[in-house]
Amino acid sequence: MSFIDTIKVRREGGVNTGEQLMALARGAADGTIPDYQLSAWLMAAYLNPLTPPETADLTKAMADSGEKLDLTGLPKPWVDKHSTGGVGDKTTIVLLPLLAACGLTVVKMSGRGLGITGGTVDKLSSVPGFRMDLTPEEMKEQAKRIGLAITGQTPRLAPADKKLYALRDVTGTVGSVPLIVSSILSKKLAGGAETVVLDVKCGSGAFMKTLPAAQELARWLREIGQFCGLNLHLSITDMSQPLGRAVGNALEVKEAIRVLKGEKGRLRDVCVHFAGMALTATGRGSASDAEKALDSGAALAKAKEWFAAQGADLGVFESEDWCSAKDVSELRAEQSGWVSILDAQTIGQAVVDMGGGRKMREDYIDSSVGIVLHAAVGDRVEKGQLLAELHGPIQDIGRAFEMSDTSVPARSVVIE
Repeated sequence: MSFIDTIKVRREGGVNTGEQLMALARGAADGTIPDYQLSAWLMAAYLNPLTPPETADLTKAMADSGEKLDLTGLPKPWVDKHSTGGVGDKTTIVLLPLLAACGLTVVKMSGRGLGITGGTVDKLSSVPGFRMDLTPEEMKEQAKRIGLAITGQTPRLAPADKKLYALRDVTGTVGSVPLIVSSILSKKLAGGAETVVLDVKCGSGAFMKTLPAAQELARWLREIGQFCGLNLHLSITDMSQPLGRAVGNALEVKEAIRVLKGEKGRLRDVCVHFAGMALTATGRGSASDAEKALDSGAALAKAKEWFAAQGADLGVFESEDWCSAKDVSELRAEQSGWVSILDAQTIGQAVVDMGGGRKMREDYIDSSVGIVLHAAVGDRVEKGQLLAELHGPIQDIGRAFEMSDTSVPARSVVIE
């Protein structure tokens, strides 16, 4: 059967067989199926979503399209973390050294940004010298030595997902739940971890805009993960406003470093939550142990060890005078009141329009641009008070902020 027949089955709402999905994964991995045919199938799959059994078959096929990382010989427990993506989500940069400082082994593959959601690869690539192209052998050696390693998707690990991931970003098919689930879990299967904590984002700056949609994604992840033999632990977190203060690649790395140095706020809160989840799941501690690792400086020390191991300039820990935009402008409040809405989608799209994200697969990213927020939902601000700094070309982000004459409660970062 030709791949055109596979497209037709999907287009007509039929069921793709395990053999068809295995052939799709192989063809995506080795380039024998052209991008335009893969894109046609992705659109058909978006309009006629895969069933859970099909999703499980695609997940395993993509994981089997390349090598799998064998973590044998590394200290246990082996843990991985994944976020479904959101505006300002730089959790990985804090969480990985935090988990390693608490005695867990973390080996992670990360992706580039999709739409308005930034990718960890893009963020860490803004750091001078930071390598995001480790081989499986280098990842394992580094993790054995310091407890953690990260890389972008390589041609050897889940290569089919690397191809489909890039095409989803530029074909308007990012939001399909089965495609999201198969992409996430195929990388987890290939990465070899025994325990995985998953952050399902919910709100305007996430792929899942509403709580019911996020709950549906969480159910799919749990069901397909169990079918594939993964030990998953999930939470749904708020993405109606950006996570933390910074949105933009280098700016987000700088904020993550400040959290490792002790800065408080929503970013630290969510990192402690997921660290506690991983420590509890593996029987190695709780959220209070994560707090201690941050307060004692152990997580910061591990982060420096990690950055050095992957070739980064450790000067980024001493100064924020690197990868900076030439032009900085300000947005100030036009009235006094309480911030009732800070729309993550508007902020995320503005950063993409500034050059900080991709509109097409081959687009160059300007790592220096972005937005630094100086207010959050629930904050009281006075007329003329600084709301945000724009690092790079000026954008109209005033509509992202809505004000109330009455007090508004701060929004919890963990929903359920």
